[in-house]
Amino acid sequence: MMKFKIILLATFFCCLSVFANELPDLGDSSQLIISAKEEQAIAKAILKEVAVSPEIVQDIEVIDYLRNLGDRLVAYSPNKRQQFNFFVVNESSINAFAMLGGVIGVHTGLILASNSESEVASVLGHEIAHVTQRHLPRMIAQQKNDSIKTVLGIALALLVARANPQLSAGTMTAASAMGVQKQLDYTREHEKEADRVGFQILTDAGFDGRSMVSFFNTLQRGSRFSEGAAPSFLRTHPITTDRISDISNRVKESRYRQIPDNPDFIFIKSKLRASNGTPQSAVDEFEGSIKDKRYMNEASERYGLAIAYMRKSDFAKARQEVEWLKTNTKKNALIETLGCKLEVSTNQPVQALNHYLKALNIYPNYRALIYGLAEHYLMTNEFEKSIRLINEKLNTYPEDSYFYELLSKAYAKEGKELLQYQAQSEAYYRKFNLPRAIEQMEFATKSKDGNFYQKSIVESRLKQLKFENSLEDIKDKK
Repeated sequence: MMKFKIILLATFFCCLSVFANELPDLGDSSQLIISAKEEQAIAKAILKEVAVSPEIVQDIEVIDYLRNLGDRLVAYSPNKRQQFNFFVVNESSINAFAMLGGVIGVHTGLILASNSESEVASVLGHEIAHVTQRHLPRMIAQQKNDSIKTVLGIALALLVARANPQLSAGTMTAASAMGVQKQLDYTREHEKEADRVGFQILTDAGFDGRSMVSFFNTLQRGSRFSEGAAPSFLRTHPITTDRISDISNRVKESRYRQIPDNPDFIFIKSKLRASNGTPQSAVDEFEGSIKDKRYMNEASERYGLAIAYMRKSDFAKARQEVEWLKTNTKKNALIETLGCKLEVSTNQPVQALNHYLKALNIYPNYRALIYGLAEHYLMTNEFEKSIRLINEKLNTYPEDSYFYELLSKAYAKEGKELLQYQAQSEAYYRKFNLPRAIEQMEFATKSKDGNFYQKSIVESRLKQLKFENSLEDIKDKK
C-alpha cells in the first residue's frame, strides 16, 4: 500500500511541477492554477499507476459494482462535463479520497464498514462534490501570494492527507505554517459545501438521505475509544456538530423514502470478506456466522462461504453452497458467475460452456461472464469464438484494456502477428501507457502478415499515437 501511495505522490508532484512553469497571475482566489485540461493529464498519470498496481483491486465484479454506483451518482452531479474514474484500494482502513481530474479511490475497509449501499453512496456523493466544486484547485489557488514551491508543497500535502492522513503532518512542514492553517480553515468550508452538494446528489439519485447521518455515526463509533483509533476518513474529513446538524435538518426537510438495498451490495461485501486472510480463516468466519445465525442476510453469507471454499480448493462444499443459492435466492449475475467459475475449477469444460452461455443470455453485458467465456474459449482452443465474442462486446466496452489483451492472446495462438501486436498496443493505450502502445504498434507495422487494409489501419493508428505522444513531450518540456 505504501509503495502505491509513494508512486501516486511522485506522479502528482511531477505533473504539478510541469504546470507550475505556466502559472497565471491569479488575481482573486476564485481563479484556478490548474485548468480542467491539465487536471485530466494528472488523472491519466494517476490511472496509469492504478492500472498496474498490485494494491488496487482488479476483480472486475468489484470494479464494475463501484463504477456503476459512482456513475449513477455522477448522472445527478451539478457538473455534467466532469469526467470521473473510480477505483478500489485493497486497504482495511475506512477511507475514500478525491484527486485532481475526477479520480476517486475507495478503500475496501469503507465498503465493509458500511451498513447499506446508501451509506457507500453518501461517501461517493461527498467525494464527487469535492470534485465538481473544484475544491482542491481552489485550495491551491488560495495561496496566490505564496511562492510556487509553497503552493506545490501544500498541494502535495493535501493529496497525502487524502491517501494517508498519518503522513500528512510531516509533508505539511514543507509549506509555511500560516499557509497550511489557511488551507485547513478553508477545507472546513469545503466539507460543509461537499455535504450540501453531496446530499443533493445522493437523494436525486434515489438513495436514502438518512444514510449520510448514519455513516457519520458509524465513523464516530470507530473513534470512540481514542483519537488514534479514528478512521482515516474521519481524520481527513473532520465531522463537526454543525455538519451533523446541517445534514440532519436536510433529512427532516426531505420526503421520506424506504430504499431497498441492491442485492449486489451485500454480495460484494461478502466477496471482499471472503478474500481476506487465509482461505481457512475465511471458511471459519463464514461457517461460524451461519452456524450461530450471526448475519443480516443468509444468502450473502453462503455466497462468501462458497468463495472461501473455492479459495481452499474444497470444490465439493463450494458446490453445495452454490446449489443452495440457486435454490433459495433470486437469480443474480454474481451467483451465476461463481457457478461458472466452479465448473472451470473442477475441469468440467462442457458444463462450464453451457453455464456461461445460459448466464450471458440473461446478463449479456456482464463483464465477469464475458471475460470468463472468452478465457474458456482460449483454454479450449476455440480462438475464433473468443475473437468474435470480444469484438462484439467491444462495442459496449470500447475502453476495456483486458478485452484487447484477450484479443492479443487469441491472435497469437492463431499466428496472426499484425493483429496480435495491434491488439496489445490498444491494451497498453487503455492503460495510459503510451510508449508501450507505440512500441507494440510499431511491431504491428513491421509484421510480415496482414493484408493491405490491415497494414493501412495500423500505420494510420501509429501516426495518431506518435502525434499524441509528441503533444505530451511538448508539455513536459515547458
